[in-house]
Amino acid sequence: MANKEHLKLLKQGVEAWNHWRVVEPEIQPDLSQADLSGADLFGIDLHGANLEQADFSQAILIGANLSGANLVEADLCRASLIGIELIQADL
Repeated sequence: MANKEHLKLLKQGVEAWNHWRVVEPEIQPDLSQADLSGADLFGIDLHGANLEQADFSQAILIGANLSGANLVEADLCRASLIGIELIQADL
């Protein structure tokens, strides 16, 4: 289950989220089972995040960093995935 504080921060927007990732690099975000369908996550930094069973259907993930992320059973159906980073991601 997703960390409620992480979801709350994500709802503040990609800029706030990415700033938090720079300020708190040791925290591994947990957005597992989160419903992010249709979300505009253009350029988001989700490296190393737990995204297991998250719903990214129809989300905009253009330019997102998903390297090292756990994407097991994540729904990426019809998501915009242009230019994403997937190095060492677990699909």
